[in-house]
Order: sequence, then structure tokens, then C-alpha cells
Amino acid sequence: MDARMNATTGSANRCERPLVMRCGAFGDMVLLTTLIRRLHARFGLPVDIVASGPWTEPLLNGQPGVGEIFLLRSRKTPYWFDRTQQRVVHALRARGAGPTWFCDAYGTGRELLTRARIPEDFVVDVRRCPGVPGQHFVEYWLYIGSVMPAAFADRPAVGAISDEPGCALEISDAQRSELHRWLDRGGLGGRPLLLVQAGSKRTMRGGRRKRRSNTKFWPEERWAQVIRAMREDCPQHAIVLTGVSRERGFNEDIARLASAADVFNVAGDLTVPRLVALLAHAEALISVDSGPAHAAAAVGCPQVVLFGQADPALYRPWGLSKPHVICLTGEVAGTPAILGIEAHTVIEAWRRLPRRKQP
Repeated sequence: MDARMNATTGSANRCERPLVMRCGAFGDMVLLTTLIRRLHARFGLPVDIVASGPWTEPLLNGQPGVGEIFLLRSRKTPYWFDRTQQRVVHALRARGAGPTWFCDAYGTGRELLTRARIPEDFVVDVRRCPGVPGQHFVEYWLYIGSVMPAAFADRPAVGAISDEPGCALEISDAQRSELHRWLDRGGLGGRPLLLVQAGSKRTMRGGRRKRRSNTKFWPEERWAQVIRAMREDCPQHAIVLTGVSRERGFNEDIARLASAADVFNVAGDLTVPRLVALLAHAEALISVDSGPAHAAAAVGCPQVVLFGQADPALYRPWGLSKPHVICLTGEVAGTPAILGIEAHTVIEAWRRLPRRKQP
């Protein structure tokens, strides 16, 4: 094996650690924890990651099984005009070739692994591993973790490998401490919390609130009805509206229409580690299909999730700890659409959802 590795790479550099290339949204990277966990168990070594997006490093850094993270700014910019691509390729050459999983179904960025001198028979390319039609992505990543590159096909697993599907994120003591300081500053310390994630990355794309073009948009008036029902059911709880900075105005409109006490809009004040810790701390979440919904499942938070065009059979939040998750779908003119979900349907689901007690 060593001789073949040296011959094919043209270098003495090699690396025993597995490498995964996956450039995805926040939720995509949460789903990827299933693959990371499986490869970590199989090799007994940290899994290095090539990815993009400012959320990836704060989300995955320090998680069990995660090694070095190599970040790209873009995969679509021509190579010679993108210094992050050049830096990643240089770093991968210095790291050395080893077992690699390329996890982009459209093939974007595949040439970077070639530039990094990683041979074809060192790479599992998901484009050649279609999986089973209708398979949930958690199950798919579990399957991909069982596929070995041709050059490593005979390599035995280091230890026992679990087939238990599900995403998982761990919360560090530092995260918990920082969260409690933040809660205390905002007047939320010691209070039971319920979370609402009304927006998604599409909500304010381009600086304007998207409605017709946003398949995950659910009207402010319906969110307000849901919040009033939450307040009626849980008069002692604080209701916290989460999101990124560009969703703050959306949340403000929802809170104004709800006209309910103790509704806190924290959009824009949540770093990724703080958001994940908050999801691990809260009693429950109501959310559109979003990255935070996947992160909530990964930390065991019960939730109601509103789906638009995406199929819950493929994308429902799926946590390793099996938290309660109720997925809602609707139709408009016979087509799957989030606008087909009525407020009373969400309220009924919310009232069926078993909430957990905060630690």
C-alpha cells in the first residue's frame, strides 16, 4: 500500500486520516455529522473537512471526530482568481493523500482534489454512489461511510462501527457557561424557554423580505397566532425568536402582531456556538425547515417543523438521541407548499409535542 501511494501521488506525503469534502448550508453540515461519526469510528482517527461557509468552523470545530477544517470562499470562482482555493490545495498537498470522500452531487470543486494530488482510487465520489430512492440523508451518509475508496478496500475497521442513524452535536462546558452569561445579561437567566425560528436563509435574500419566491416563507400573522397560543399554554415561559441579523425585522413584525408578553427577539445576537447551546437548553422549538431545526434535533430538542417543497422523508430533522419531531406539510393547488399549513394545524401539533425539562 505504501509503495502504491507514493507512486500514484508522486510524493512521499501521505495521510492516514480520512478527508471529507462537503460544501453545504448550515443544515447540510449538521447532517454530515452522521458520516463524520462513522468514518471516525472506522479509522480511529479524526476526520479532516474541506468546506465553505462561515458557519462550518464554529459548528464543527471541537466536535468528536472532527480534525482540521479547510475553508473555501467559493468553489465556482476560477482557481487562479481564488486564493482560498489555492491555499486549501497547498495545505492538502502538504497534508498528504489519504482516504477521501467527495460529497457534492453536482461535482462542484472536485478538481481541487485532483490539484491536491489525491489519486482517483483514493476517493469515494458520491456521484457514483446514488443510494436508495427516497432515502433520508442521514441514512444516505451512513451508507456513504460504509463505502471505501478502491485503494483502501481491504483495510479493516479499527473498532466497532454503529449503524445507528442520526445527527449529533456535543455542547462544551465553555459553550454552556457562555450561554448562561448571555441569558443573564438578557433577563432570561433561570427562565424556562421556548424557541421560534420563523425565518430561513431565503427570508431576506438580497436585502428584501422574500415572499412569493421563498418556499419557506410563512406569514407573520400566522406566526403571531401560534405565539399567542404558546403564551396561553405556557404563561411562565419566555418565548425567544431566533435568527440571523437580516431576520430581525421579520421577527419584530411577528412580535408586534402577537402582542404577547415576554417575547424576546434575539435575531442577530446568536453566534453559532451560542445558538446550538441555546437549542440544547430550551424546552422546545417551532421552526420552518432550516439549519437550526437540524441542529435542534442533533442536541435533542423536541420540535414542530413546517415544510414547504422539501420532502420530510428526505430532510426531516433526525437526532441520534431521537428527540420528538413533528413534521407538518401543506398543499396549494395540489402542490406541496408551506402556505398550505394553517395556524391551527401548527398549534394542534405544538400541543401534542412532549416538551423536555430544561437542565
